[in-house]
Amino acid sequence: MNKLSNPQRAKILRLLCEGMSLRSISRAEDVTLNTVLRLVVTAGRACWAYHDEHVRGVKAKRVQCDEVWSYIGCKAKNASKSSRAGDPTIGDCWTWTAIEAESKLLISYMVGGRDSEYAMMLMDDLRGRIANRIQLTTDGHTPYLSAVEESFGADIDYSMLIKLYGEPPHSPEAARRYSPSECVGTRKGKITGNPDPKHVSTSYVERQNLTMRMSIRRFTRLTNAYSKKIENHSYAVDLHVMYYNFVRQHASLNKWTPAMAAGLSDHIWDMGEIVALIEAREETVSRKRGAYGPRQPKVI
Repeated sequence: MNKLSNPQRAKILRLLCEGMSLRSISRAEDVTLNTVLRLVVTAGRACWAYHDEHVRGVKAKRVQCDEVWSYIGCKAKNASKSSRAGDPTIGDCWTWTAIEAESKLLISYMVGGRDSEYAMMLMDDLRGRIANRIQLTTDGHTPYLSAVEESFGADIDYSMLIKLYGEPPHSPEAARRYSPSECVGTRKGKITGNPDPKHVSTSYVERQNLTMRMSIRRFTRLTNAYSKKIENHSYAVDLHVMYYNFVRQHASLNKWTPAMAAGLSDHIWDMGEIVALIEAREETVSRKRGAYGPRQPKVI
């Protein structure tokens, strides 16, 4: 099997992180679609492993959480009519994110449903990655209440920001397409501790949701670029988070990356360093397989 060179890998990964589709990349770089998809898988696994090990002990102050919608295979309303009807992985999919307001670091993220189980997993993961008491703001999604209490207890300053919406649009065009009601106000509610009302906001995490939609082709609405498998969807998110935290420079951080602002890195990464993570993981997996000696022929 032919292997892509490291510069090719780096270029393809950058194109993926800048919102280009799998098929567009395969045409532009003259490689097969399966080659690009395999690179998404290997890169996603390596990025998740690095994030899981190194994004810990974060000295955070204000954390904001939110969920961004996407879908796998088809939208939930069409799942029963799909050729994959009965497959529990198809339908609506939510990506939960927790971002630090000052450094813009994506501390924790989770891909799956929108129920209390995933809220609990996000909060448990967030608690394991921060080093101090934080002020937390979420939207009014009910599962956050029990999840935050179970994970943090009283050791948090927690508030909810509940958005108030007007009447939904009634035009046929608005009903046919994605057209949310106008937000006419917000209500801040203190849940635990003593959160500073001036910093009760979800603006940064919502802006990151927009960055995710623009940077991951799978999240783009009204296209056929949606994910067909939840595993590949998760790997694409893993790659995006690594790129967002360690490679992408932010104007609001004086051209630093969130990882630099949070003290997790002393330089701006390039895509070659992500390729090096992939190679290191491939080498580790290869050694583990080799530890058992050469593969024996199958006896029938």
